[in-house]
Amino acid sequence: MAITVLIVDDSVFMRTIIKDMLSKDPEIEVVGVANDGEEALDKIRDLSPDVMTLDIEMPRLSGIGVLERKKSVGSFPKTIMLSSLTAEGADMTRRAMLLGADDFMLKPQGITTVRNIEKELNEKVKNLVRIKVVPKKAHIAREDASGNLVLIGSSAGGPPMLDVILSAIPENLNASVIITQHMPEGGFTAALASRLDRITPISMKETETGDILMSGHGLVSKAGYHTIVSGFIADGGIKRGKVTLSQAPPLHNVRPAVDKTFISASHVFGPRIVSVILSGMGGDGGAGTAAVKAAGGTTMVCREQDCLVYGMARSALSTGSVDKVLPLKDIAGELVAAVDRMGGP
Repeated sequence: MAITVLIVDDSVFMRTIIKDMLSKDPEIEVVGVANDGEEALDKIRDLSPDVMTLDIEMPRLSGIGVLERKKSVGSFPKTIMLSSLTAEGADMTRRAMLLGADDFMLKPQGITTVRNIEKELNEKVKNLVRIKVVPKKAHIAREDASGNLVLIGSSAGGPPMLDVILSAIPENLNASVIITQHMPEGGFTAALASRLDRITPISMKETETGDILMSGHGLVSKAGYHTIVSGFIADGGIKRGKVTLSQAPPLHNVRPAVDKTFISASHVFGPRIVSVILSGMGGDGGAGTAAVKAAGGTTMVCREQDCLVYGMARSALSTGSVDKVLPLKDIAGELVAAVDRMGGP
């Protein structure tokens, strides 16, 4: 049975293009469109869609207003917010997530680039139905500093891939996780961490200076800062890792940069790292993957056909430092197996 979708946007162009993109997927059926929040609430009652794409800024009733009135309809759909790339857009996205939105997407700034979101949008819609929310009582994370570390780097096309991987990681993962996803500043990485925290058994949050890398805990690198991993001596005289946020100049024109995190972590965790590069444009992640491999760690990239853009993974492959090229669906299992082989606390 197809996933039914309602499209809510005050722009005729956006409604048309989103409908066209979603309708190309045989697993998705667009059952209606609405041009403002008031019409959206009526359509939700009449059509009972599985998923809704929801613009934030609309006349009569905004996307935020729709979420505030969600209890006025019987069965509210899973909701993807369409967020503008502005500080106000970030603030509204954070508010939407707090009000119960399930996910968000960043709207392209130019009309000519709108179709670039097609693959990511379709995957997000399907993930909202396939991937279940993990009850908060299931978030059981160990409080000890971890001796093992999982590093994931991604950019364009990365968020729905992160959903697939993080939702398949067990709550007793014997490692800490750092995700470096290229995103604009202003709060989008905090919203991403909130999204991931809902669907993974491990605990997720945005990075802060002083964060200790603990087993069963994951971090999303804060936009506008490089996530630097440094070592410290924990109880028993063992070396462990913590996070410092750095506003050093951008690398590869991005901050956070995957290379900064991977390289710094390799000096602390050595062979007890598993690194993964997912979809993304540019060369960020190549030098970092090489550093992890040189330190004795395990390195992986996702195969090209599962990525929106293959620049970052191709950069890693060009260094000759990649142990495995994997389908997206196999990455979580391979990652967990690699952590298990490391052993230790």
